[in-house]
Formats: sequence, structure tokens, C-alpha cells
Amino acid sequence: MQISEEVTFGGGQLERAAELRGKPELLDPLRASGNARAVIIWRGKLLVTGDPDVALMRLPTDHPAIQADWPETFLGRDGETALFGYDASVWEPEDLDASAMGSFIDATEQVHPDIEGARFAELRRIMTRLTPLEAEIGATLKALCEWHRTHKFCSRCGEPSDISMSGWQRNCGTCCAPHFPRTDPVAIMLVTHGNKTLLGRSPGWPEGMYSCLAGFVEPGETIEGATRREVFEESGVKVGAVRYVASQPWAFPNSLMFGTHAEALTTEIHLDPNELEDAKWVTKEELVASFAGENPMLLPARRGAIAQFLLRNWLADRMD
Repeated sequence: MQISEEVTFGGGQLERAAELRGKPELLDPLRASGNARAVIIWRGKLLVTGDPDVALMRLPTDHPAIQADWPETFLGRDGETALFGYDASVWEPEDLDASAMGSFIDATEQVHPDIEGARFAELRRIMTRLTPLEAEIGATLKALCEWHRTHKFCSRCGEPSDISMSGWQRNCGTCCAPHFPRTDPVAIMLVTHGNKTLLGRSPGWPEGMYSCLAGFVEPGETIEGATRREVFEESGVKVGAVRYVASQPWAFPNSLMFGTHAEALTTEIHLDPNELEDAKWVTKEELVASFAGENPMLLPARRGAIAQFLLRNWLADRMD
């Protein structure tokens, strides 16, 4: 579907130039050239500039703030510009408010003393204010850095592994096993029955926030099968026809969301409290009021999430 490229983190068309990965004889001259630029991330937050308009800060790769112990990833090209990502997570801000870290939405921003005119901002907060290309770059770097953070040891023998292939692989120095970035498939479904759609909320979400149901695709399972299973497990609603709509890379931490449209065969809800705090059928009229900010008891999924993309296109009758 053409509308699939309207999904946040989609349609950026980053030239990933995978043929250059792991080839220092080609990357070293690119890095040293005047066209190379560095994108910096700190504990999942991107270095950005501007307000209210936001843009990724692109530093020269020889900027004095970039330290030798910041892991590097070759991200690809933007035209003639070679893009390198650097993980600055070892840096410790002087006045860090650790209580805000890890919250659903971290509104705090950190400023590096050696980088003027920029700050580190949480990707969820700024994702809809970035260009499609910048959003793709940011999501790619965030997902890779999170994978490296949680996969420092070989899953075969348990020994430490090392970054290789310009940040796109890890190799075990003991058993020589290669490891590649993990992406977890998730089915997220717009479940409809006539004029209504099924929405749910998870424990810990902001008060009044509801979204489409979603769940991980299991081994040996299709996206359609996962849609039917997850809807029934979480809400007790049986689903018939399922069709794929669009996908979205979701770097929180490393998922690929497969958006589907599912037709409900039943409407009675039998909630699984271990999965959902609440679920309910919402009419198109109620959803329109919610998007207009006229229903404080029903807050839709955040802008930028594929759930809101599915809901908005359903309201606009653009699912075909």
C-alpha cells in the first residue's frame, strides 16, 4: 500500500551502503573526508537541535567531543554524505536526574558541555518532528545501540563478544560464532466490527490512553495467525479475515510492527488481566471526538505510532 510509507520511521529511504560495512580501507577515507557527519546518541536519546522544529545534529566526524571509547556504527549515506553513529552512553552528565530515566515518556533533556546548540532528547517525544530520513536514521541507531547493550556475550558459549562489521555484527572471540542484530516481529491489529474498533490499555499507561491490541509473533506462526491468537488471548474476541496493511520499525527497544486489519466474528469481551487492564469497543464517532481532544476519558495512541496510523486511516476510509 502506498500509504505505508507515511508511517513514522518508514519512507526515509536511507542508503545503507551495506557493501562498505567491515571495510576500513573504504570507510576510513570516507570518515576523514569533509562530507562525513556524525550522529550522536546517549542512552537511547538522540542529539538534536532546534525548537520547536527539531533536526538531528550532524557533527563533523573529527569533532573534539567525540571520544575514542564511543562505539561507532556506519549508518550509510545521505547523498554524498557518509553517516556515522556514535554511542556516547559512557558520558555521565553532572546533574543527571536518574528518576526520570526509563519512564514511559522521559521529558528530561541533557546537554553535553562540549557540544553547543544541541541537547539529547527522547525519540518518542520528537519522532513526529523529524523528517522521514532523520527518523529512520535515529531509529536505526537507537535499535543497534540497544542490541549491543543487551547482547555483549555470546549466546552459544557465554563468552564476551566483540563489535564487528562497522557495528552491524558481533563476533565471539572464543567459539567464533557470529551474531546479528535482533528484530522482534510484532503483530498490531486494527480489529473492527461494523462501526466499532476494539481498543485496549496496558497497566502503567498514561491515564485514559487506549490503543490497538498487539503481541509478538511466535516461532512457526504467520502474522495473520498471531493476529487471531493475540486478540483472542487478550480479549476473548474471535477474529476472521485478516489482511496486512503496513509495517513500522519500532526501536523501543527493537521490534518490527506488522499492522493488520482484522474483522471480528464476536464482540463479547473476556479480558485477560495479565495482558490488559481494560478493553472496549469504540465507535468511529467516539474516536473522532478523542482525536479532537473532546474526550478526556479516551486518549488515542500517540502520534507517530502505527496504532494511530491505523486508526486515522480507518476513520478516513483509506484502508484499501
